[in-house]
Amino acid sequence: MKRIAPLALLAFATPAFAATSASAWPPKLGFADGTEATFTGNFAWDVNRFAADAGAFDDDQDWRRKEFGIALKRKGLYDVTASYDFQSDTWMDVALRVESKGLTGHDFGRWRVGQMKLPLGFEGNTATRNGAFMENALPTQAFYQGRRIGVDWALERPRWLFNAGAYTHDLQGNNRGDSLAARLAWTPWKDATGVLHLGVSATSEHPDAETNGLGVESAPSVRWRARPEASLTQVRLVDSGTLRDVRRIDRRGLEALWIEGPWSLQGEYLQQTTRRHALPGYRGDGWYLAGSWLLTGESRAYGGGNVANPRPAGRRGAVELLARYSRIDLDDGPVRGGRERNWTLGANWYLGSHLKFQANYVHADARRGAQHRQPEVLQLRAQLHF
Repeated sequence: MKRIAPLALLAFATPAFAATSASAWPPKLGFADGTEATFTGNFAWDVNRFAADAGAFDDDQDWRRKEFGIALKRKGLYDVTASYDFQSDTWMDVALRVESKGLTGHDFGRWRVGQMKLPLGFEGNTATRNGAFMENALPTQAFYQGRRIGVDWALERPRWLFNAGAYTHDLQGNNRGDSLAARLAWTPWKDATGVLHLGVSATSEHPDAETNGLGVESAPSVRWRARPEASLTQVRLVDSGTLRDVRRIDRRGLEALWIEGPWSLQGEYLQQTTRRHALPGYRGDGWYLAGSWLLTGESRAYGGGNVANPRPAGRRGAVELLARYSRIDLDDGPVRGGRERNWTLGANWYLGSHLKFQANYVHADARRGAQHRQPEVLQLRAQLHF
């Protein structure tokens, strides 16, 4: 029932309209009042091959994502989405968004209720189908808060945007507690082939106390760690271990994006502070800088404060070369979670609007205590999305 209930919003809404048109791909139905019903999907098959410090890593090939969903939208008024990742057995966005201008005639922003991503940072808010690299950078993996149930408000103007919300646990029943989040971005210039985006964001999370099977209540715990930017491994080279007696978690982010024709640079700094009741606090941080060049001349798409896949100009698709450097530091006081720095080289081939092929080479360099690990991984991905 937990899996079926969010889809009921669409099940009840759809019969109220009479279909007037349909398209075979992507699957879509059009209705007389302008409403559209669509299926959405994002399916990614990955191959990982490790070298150098490969003893701790297993070569693998498997599905990375099997996301499927449905959406109901009336342009300028509302949209409802519900999607599920059958590979990780996890609910993704399940939310209703309403346009104030469509209801009142004045643009007071967009309201959204349901499960959604928190407005923290840049990379974490990029849709999985639009990732330029196969995996998020180290600090995004470790510190991004993910999805929660709540209500948020977004207001966008030609030169800036603001997003804020209040949230609780997620649809899996995890991460119980309350969070507040906000993101502010300034775009001093923005057009079809050029963007400068500068932003700040923050969240404050108050986890709920935990109760064990004997009814004993204890303060919640948290753990900070990251994979070496490899898609299929479960190995973490940096790991704070479990931090107990948590009172509050504060996260902060700085972000920047520059696009000029086929060139782009994107960077981000993320930091978290874990505040505990009777124990010392703990802080970790990290950053990355990534560059992209589209050999075929297209530009990375930008809208709503984030990036999307470029639209190929020719029948042979768009080809992109990328590089990224990322760092994370989980050493603070008595907690020696380790430090890691990674280089990633990538190539993407966007074949039409729904098919993408990716290749990433990652060289990781991690130190944790007396251990020094330097694995290398070659990753390949075929991705179908609609």
